[in-house]
Amino acid sequence: MIVGGNETVLVQGITGKQGTFWAERMRDYGTRIVGGVNPKKAGSEHIGLPVWGSAKEAAASQPIDVSVLFIPPMAVKAAVLDAVEAGVGTVVVLTEHIPSHDVMHFLAAAREAGTCVIGPNTAGLVTPGQSFVGFMPAFNERIFRPGRVGVISRSGSLGTLIALNLVQGGHGISAFIGIGGDPILGTTTRDALVRLDQDPNTDAVVIVGEIGGAMEEEAADYAHGMSKPMAAFIAGAASPPGKKMGHAGAIVMGDKGTYGAKREALEAAGVRVVPSPSMIADALGEAMGAV
Repeated sequence: MIVGGNETVLVQGITGKQGTFWAERMRDYGTRIVGGVNPKKAGSEHIGLPVWGSAKEAAASQPIDVSVLFIPPMAVKAAVLDAVEAGVGTVVVLTEHIPSHDVMHFLAAAREAGTCVIGPNTAGLVTPGQSFVGFMPAFNERIFRPGRVGVISRSGSLGTLIALNLVQGGHGISAFIGIGGDPILGTTTRDALVRLDQDPNTDAVVIVGEIGGAMEEEAADYAHGMSKPMAAFIAGAASPPGKKMGHAGAIVMGDKGTYGAKREALEAAGVRVVPSPSMIADALGEAMGAV
């Protein structure tokens, strides 16, 4: 789930407006975009790249490491299954509002095949100075300056704000992993934390969480055994119980998934939790100094 500059990347839905725009931005930044998929335009070229009828056809021409989907909700299931059957190692699902039963179906197929799914409803992945996959402003060095801090976020916009504050505070980013804001995800906060803990280019980790679900609490269980310093911001401190807030996954039921429960779990694991994104750089600096 950390994409450097060597992986081959396929864009499913490359001929659409968003697929075209972001394929060009990713390629300009250094991402190895090898082509795209549109069943109605197979055999043609688009922005100087080949267009195949399916991911399986693309994989028959050359190995595909990563596929990113600019696909409408009702067509995502078939597109992910196509990528999984093509043997793609990582599938990045940007789309939101996908039917839940479709998500469960393609996540089960991906798990059985050993394919890593990022999302749905993710803004993507960034490895500053090397590549990005999705629709993040990786090309803005005020936000994504290369460095040694890994960032995990359920929100693209909040993750961007945290990265900006880290850079302004003198830190740099080793990798940004946007896991997505839906209640059913292919990659959890804990999954991403394990990956960053294993990453030799990451010295510290920041978690950007939200109310709802139990992903931050599960990540806190893993954080207990980590030596890398950590800081976190959890959005939704003032939200009322039982009300859905923004992301589909940000809903609190009873005492499950509350801001207080997440903060308590993270702080018990030694993570410095801040009440405002503007405080994240100083908190992380203190945590790094304390190690």
